[in-house]
Amino acid sequence: MTELGDLPIRDDLRGKTPYGAPQKPVRYALNVNENTHAIPEGVARHIVEALAGAVLGVNRYPDREFTALREALAGYLGHGLTAAGVWAANGSNEIIQQLLQAFGGPGRSVLGFPPTYSMHPIIASGTGTRWVTAERDADYALSPATVVAAIESTSPDLVFLCAPNNPTGTPVPLETIEAAYAATSGILFVDEAYAEFMPAGTPSALSLLPGRERLVVSRTMSKAFAFAGARVGYLAADPAVADALRLVRLPYHLSAFTQAAAVAALDHAPEMLAMVDDIVAQRDRLLTELPALGYRAFESHANFVLFDGLDDPQATFRALLERDILIRDVGLPGALRVTAGTEEETTAFLTALADLGPAGAR
Repeated sequence: MTELGDLPIRDDLRGKTPYGAPQKPVRYALNVNENTHAIPEGVARHIVEALAGAVLGVNRYPDREFTALREALAGYLGHGLTAAGVWAANGSNEIIQQLLQAFGGPGRSVLGFPPTYSMHPIIASGTGTRWVTAERDADYALSPATVVAAIESTSPDLVFLCAPNNPTGTPVPLETIEAAYAATSGILFVDEAYAEFMPAGTPSALSLLPGRERLVVSRTMSKAFAFAGARVGYLAADPAVADALRLVRLPYHLSAFTQAAAVAALDHAPEMLAMVDDIVAQRDRLLTELPALGYRAFESHANFVLFDGLDDPQATFRALLERDILIRDVGLPGALRVTAGTEEETTAFLTALADLGPAGAR
């Protein structure tokens, strides 16, 4: 039987393994930061009706410019945005891929600050863009001075900031983003996949867009909108950025079904975002109760919490899995990450962890 190594694959892909979080049939899946709340029935019915309408025209290609979706996204984001400054794709991963296809590639580099979203270096590799890294401050923070020093020492073509950061949940101050933009002549990409979970009143990088034509801010409908299976990511930027992405996107890259479902969901934004309050309450509960169990919980502005103090993270991971609870080992020493789910899910996790005893011992 032919193996991957027998094929004339690109040299820079040899020996690599595909990305993928564990997928296991468990009762409590709290490992990939999904919104574990079900979409409200009334919203689901509206989405189904929109999909049914799209079926009637499925013999034709979809709107290549997905105009209605871009208008809906601009209205949702606010900040004076119009459809011209919004772009969408099949998940924010495709947004990142298109961005690197347009502004990265062979001979160019992108600067990141690990630990950060694990797909950033993977997509960089897939587009032939060199991934360079710099260290964070204590407790995974990023100060303006740290980011500027890294940019000045590496001279990257793109800079990636994850705000809040994944997998740590760490917030990134606007001052850091402003300093990074001023220090680079390239593209500054701010990944705001978890922005809706930030504390009320926390400013978004969207507020920095006016006058900054090289700033790109991405979002996703996977998390706050409970739309992970629909695969809808989007960005806001100067309209010229969308023009650049038109050069590399595949024709008709967003299906008629994707567009119809997303527009219908955005029609119910307030109802959908009501789920966010429940998730934030459970995140804050984790931030309080994990330390009470003897673990250190890192500050999080996302829908998950990173905690450490574990003697053997893999043993704890397995012990929880035996109790039908799946969380995430993100490869950080003594640490695991857990998604903030429903009240029931959070209770099940905290109870099981308490039963394991100090430092996750079995």
